[in-house]
Amino acid sequence: MIRIVFRRVLTIIGCWLITNNYIYAQSSRSLNLDVCYRLAENNYPLVKQYALLEKTKEYSLTNASKGYLPQINVGGQASYQSDVTQIPISIPHIDIPSMNKDQYKLYGEVSQPLTDLFMVKHQKELVYANAAVEKQKVEVELYKLKERINQFYFGILLIDAQIAQAEVLKKDIRSGMNRNDVAIANGIALKSSSDVLGAELLKADQRTIELKATRKGYVDMLSLFINRTIDEHTILEKPFTATSLMTEINRPELKLFETQKKTFDVHNKLIDTKALPHFSLFFQGGYGRPGLNMLNNNFDLYYIGGVRLTWNIASFYTRKQEKQLLNLSQNALQVQKETFLFNTNLTLKQQDSEIAKLEELIQTDRDIVQLRENVKLSAQNQLAYGATTTNDYLIYINAEDQAKQNMIIHEIQLLMAQYSFKTTSGN
Repeated sequence: MIRIVFRRVLTIIGCWLITNNYIYAQSSRSLNLDVCYRLAENNYPLVKQYALLEKTKEYSLTNASKGYLPQINVGGQASYQSDVTQIPISIPHIDIPSMNKDQYKLYGEVSQPLTDLFMVKHQKELVYANAAVEKQKVEVELYKLKERINQFYFGILLIDAQIAQAEVLKKDIRSGMNRNDVAIANGIALKSSSDVLGAELLKADQRTIELKATRKGYVDMLSLFINRTIDEHTILEKPFTATSLMTEINRPELKLFETQKKTFDVHNKLIDTKALPHFSLFFQGGYGRPGLNMLNNNFDLYYIGGVRLTWNIASFYTRKQEKQLLNLSQNALQVQKETFLFNTNLTLKQQDSEIAKLEELIQTDRDIVQLRENVKLSAQNQLAYGATTTNDYLIYINAEDQAKQNMIIHEIQLLMAQYSFKTTSGN
């Protein structure tokens, strides 16, 4: 009993493993457009820029944060002056010392900015804003990959559909050859008529060879972009036809304009902060001649500490012009945004017209294909009885093949136009 249960468990596990392996094999042989987008972005060399930008931001923030730390200065001076301060009185029996004209000073000073902390805060905001701008620029460049992937992906889909249609054409030719053999056997058709169909079959084979060679070129380029091997067994899934297309623009370029606008806001804060008075605490200690006691002509230690005020009034000279330049840059950015939206909307209008045209053409293609197929089927039946010639039959099947080729091209073009519309709008 235990053995039977054990065997059943092994059987279930074995079936589960086989099923999973089969599903994995099937999934690994198929690709869809969204996966290609993601793989292309991850494989594109520019994606490495993200890590570099993050490191740059970290270093810049670290440097900006150093503004919170006390500032340390070390200085020295040796000088000779033409005159010194003297006491203009003379007292008998009292020697009033006078300062030497050669003086020396070596000192160190520690200062802690107070109001400069606002400057540091805005500098850090600027680092974040610039990092966001550079990151969004990378996003914009990576987004452009979608259009290139669309060209390769839909190009392969079109070739696959044309190869499948070539096989249908070969099938029709072979069917005609079988029926023509019946006519030859009955003495109502010449043997040379079979050669006409055979030559046409070889011509169809040549067409398949050309299509497969072209497909390999597209596949090689797509494989390079997504860094994944694609062979003849890989199935590219046909995207769904979009029923409704959103006209609202959600492109990464718009976010780039917004992030650039934030940098202008931070620059404006920095201009205002630069014009404010700056307070700091300081402590200075040194050694020199004279020290703080001007009447002591010997080398001496000294120190001094307190609060210092500095105000660069010259910043008011350029503050207005800096604001105006910043305003001009903001206006230029707004013009770039409006130009981008105008051109994008114009492209969307053109693509929408192309989609409408292709939808009408496909509806007409279906009617043409149906009519051409009816004529072909009638000619196939007549071929066996010698009521039509092989040349006429070839005309009919080639006409049907051309009609199907047109429909295939229009269907793939419609899909590509729809996804180009989605790519252009950012949806």
